[in-house]
Amino acid sequence: MNIVLIAPYKNLLEIAIEVKKDFDFAFNLELGDLSEGVKIAQEWEKKGADIIISRGGTYQLIKEAVSIPVVEIKVSPFDILRQFKGLIGYSEPIGVAGYMNVIYGSEVIGEVLNLNLIKIEIKKETEALFQIAEAKEKGAKIIIGDTIGACCAAQLGLKSRLIISGKEAVANALSEAFRLAEAIKSEKEKTEQIKTIVDFVHDGIIAVDKDGRISIYNKMAEKIFKKLPSEVIGKKVETVIPNTRLYEVIKTGKPEIGKIQEISGTMIATNRVPIVVGNEVVGAVATFQDVAEIQNMEQKIRRRLADKGLIASFKFDDIIFISDKMKDVVNQAKKYALLDSTVLILGETGTGKELFAQSIHNASERKNGPFVAINCAALPENLLESELFGYAEGAFTGARKGGKAGLFELAHKGTIFLDEIGEMPMGLQSKLLRVIQEKKVMRIGDDRLIPVDVRIICATNRNLIEMINEGKFKRDLFYRISILQIHIPSLRERKEDIEVLVPYFIKKYSLICKKHIQGITSRGMELLKKWDYPGNVRELESIIERACAICEGNIIDVRDIKLYNDQDSMENKVSSQSFLEIKPLDEIEKEYIKKVIKFTDGNLSEAAKKLGISRTTLWRKLKNFN
Repeated sequence: MNIVLIAPYKNLLEIAIEVKKDFDFAFNLELGDLSEGVKIAQEWEKKGADIIISRGGTYQLIKEAVSIPVVEIKVSPFDILRQFKGLIGYSEPIGVAGYMNVIYGSEVIGEVLNLNLIKIEIKKETEALFQIAEAKEKGAKIIIGDTIGACCAAQLGLKSRLIISGKEAVANALSEAFRLAEAIKSEKEKTEQIKTIVDFVHDGIIAVDKDGRISIYNKMAEKIFKKLPSEVIGKKVETVIPNTRLYEVIKTGKPEIGKIQEISGTMIATNRVPIVVGNEVVGAVATFQDVAEIQNMEQKIRRRLADKGLIASFKFDDIIFISDKMKDVVNQAKKYALLDSTVLILGETGTGKELFAQSIHNASERKNGPFVAINCAALPENLLESELFGYAEGAFTGARKGGKAGLFELAHKGTIFLDEIGEMPMGLQSKLLRVIQEKKVMRIGDDRLIPVDVRIICATNRNLIEMINEGKFKRDLFYRISILQIHIPSLRERKEDIEVLVPYFIKKYSLICKKHIQGITSRGMELLKKWDYPGNVRELESIIERACAICEGNIIDVRDIKLYNDQDSMENKVSSQSFLEIKPLDEIEKEYIKKVIKFTDGNLSEAAKKLGISRTTLWRKLKNFN
């Protein structure tokens, strides 16, 4: 900080030079009395001085002439008293002349010493000589005062004694200036920090005082309202910014949050809050955001999350049903969404387990966090481990530089969905159990534990109790992941839902196929209700997609509901009672799968899609057929 001491007289300058040796911070020294001292102070202000120190009348004049802080070298009654040495018993009038901050208390000294004092309070430098001349006419032959009093006395041929300040007064003023400098520096840093924050936040900010005059107007507000700070700062808000309603907020003391207003053809989202000190409203502040920019930002974030697969698309409203069974399950899932315990979703392939997992996430307090899903059956053990827990740099050949965060880390503050948890290898089950218990993960090849705050939702179509008894699934892990359980009924257990699922899928795929399919015949609906759907809702969806693709009219009929080819229709399959009665379900499933594979010319990925199951599940079923 730049501190300047301006001494009104030479003796004070010499004292300041002596005092300077005792201080460990630098300051500048100048000699200048009254108007001359003011000129010096103004020059230093232009050079960037932070604080001026001076005394007496010079201090008074400088304080009024500059905008930076001015510290006074105070004159004490003892400084005045020292100049009365040898005057005890003096019978003639004695003039005490100077600015009030120098001669204050002199009359008390006169009373105590029984002296005849003439108090001469100087207010203007130009009037000083006249005031002392009046004292001379009253019989004063000696003047005690500051520099101006002493100078005027000399001009009038009078004796004078200069009231001087000691080292203590100078040291005290310097200490005060230093403390003030530290406070100013700290305040400047805070002000600059706040200014930087205010200018670089994404919101436009306007603050007003209790009279509605603008005190803060940041760069984003400048961009939104297209007005320079010089056009608005210090002006009443209603004269420069339309529709701010800040006066209403000051008047009522009530905030207005999430309001939409139009300014110059732009839709703006606005929050307005009062500034309250004690119980008094002393102003208000408003934040503004361009609605179009908010929407663009949201779209970018959603695209980024979508690219990473870290969002949940479905909500409970996306679950189509009319059956009481599904109603109970959905209500149960909604209750579980409000909790933070692990959830185990049980159900056959194609019943919509991930749909429920995403819906639970979107209805939970973690809905604004990431949703990370992984199929535990889709990857071999070593790859699944690195995906779940990540790896450190150099953990294995080909490991990414800097390592890689695992899905548990990516799901921090959100939800991780472990589909087909029953397929997870036993070794990984132990590591997963440790993560659930400790709420920490360790990357492969690392020795550092990383805290994670993740809700776990698991799903399986396997009987985990049987797997526990067979030694294929850890009992402790089962207890950890199944605190809350949801069992989704198969489609054959709730065939009334077909009545609402079919129209939904027809509408969806008729648009995709660019057709105007209106619905399905009653005969076609009856046919669909007879099928047992080993692939559940996913299988029904595939059937309707195929029907929409081959339908030539605007109504789907029995002839469009074909599974394999024109000769082997679904109608033939379900109408043959002997087929259903004689062949076991496993046999039917086997034939059904083989015909779908034949229909797709041996393309297992396409066959799995048509069947509504994963490719891994199809491989497992084919293996079991052998």
